[in-house]
Amino acid sequence: MADSIPETQKAYLVPELGGTVNLVTDYPVPKPGPNEVLVKVLYTGVCQSDLHTARGTAPGADGKFITDIKLPHVGGHEGVGRVVQVGPDEASTSRGEVANVKEGDVVGIRFLARVCHECEFCTSGREQHCQQATNHLHHEDGSFQEYCVLDTKYLTLLPADIDLSVVGPVLCAGVTAYKAVKNAGLSTGQWLVVVGAGGGLGHFAIQYGKVAGANVVGIDTGKVKQDFIESLGGKFVDFSKSPNIVEEIKTLTGGGAHAAIVTSGSPKAFSGAVDMLRIGGTLCCIGIPPGDVHLTTPVATIIIKGLKVVGNLVGSMSETLEAVELVRKGQVKPHIEVRDFDQLTEVYELLERGDILGRIVLRVAG
Repeated sequence: MADSIPETQKAYLVPELGGTVNLVTDYPVPKPGPNEVLVKVLYTGVCQSDLHTARGTAPGADGKFITDIKLPHVGGHEGVGRVVQVGPDEASTSRGEVANVKEGDVVGIRFLARVCHECEFCTSGREQHCQQATNHLHHEDGSFQEYCVLDTKYLTLLPADIDLSVVGPVLCAGVTAYKAVKNAGLSTGQWLVVVGAGGGLGHFAIQYGKVAGANVVGIDTGKVKQDFIESLGGKFVDFSKSPNIVEEIKTLTGGGAHAAIVTSGSPKAFSGAVDMLRIGGTLCCIGIPPGDVHLTTPVATIIIKGLKVVGNLVGSMSETLEAVELVRKGQVKPHIEVRDFDQLTEVYELLERGDILGRIVLRVAG
């Protein structure tokens, strides 16, 4: 395979934060080094975080915009690719196999690129919080290109019998929603509210919630979103038509939800989310609003009602593979629309308008 690898490739570049996203045809194809493989990208999902990073509006843990980003920047972290070359120091005498990886294997291109494997987070199954980690959103070129280099020491090997066109979004949106459902600690028959239920994160949260045995209420707006959410097995509430959405949720759930997952990145989506919870309920935050956005719930409310507020940053490698397995088994079905690679800028425009059901996936290579 290595003989057919070109020297240059198509890639979407962000030359400066806040600027345009440009499709170029002469971006260098990277060379894999020790403990690396070169992957030909087949498909990639498009995440709202890619858009915020390109716009310069991606917030960090301090609420301020992240500016320490590799430039030019190549986004994409919901990619699926096939190994086409192994690093030079790792060639094996047995069909090129390296650390159980060989040419032709299908792998994921996730948010996380590399981790240290030694810190308290890496050694406790929480490596997404590794302080030495690099990722494909800010530090390393991601899947919005035809070829990508990946670390063999932190490689996401995908099942051979899964639909490659649908699995990419599971590696970010899917596992993030799956992790939120796990953190919610739901039991069969309990109530889960998903805010922003018609989007990429939201439609996964509905389905993983149903797998957990929950009764799910999806909050969004419009007839199209209603039909979509109900087709996934969720009850629908239109926030634009409800005179008092908190009271409507309390009535529908018999006193409030056991958990609410806010998947939308709109600051308004967090307004009232805590008030929808019953005593002992959990608020799971996964949609990240741009800028310095705060929850305004009184401390007394949290204490007296025994509430829990949980943040969810994607998931670990093991949680990613758990989320993928539910898709492989058909228990969760990503709703995707496949488009050509040259349509990324149009997809960004749809994301900004909120006009996407589920996830759009770009076909990078045939």
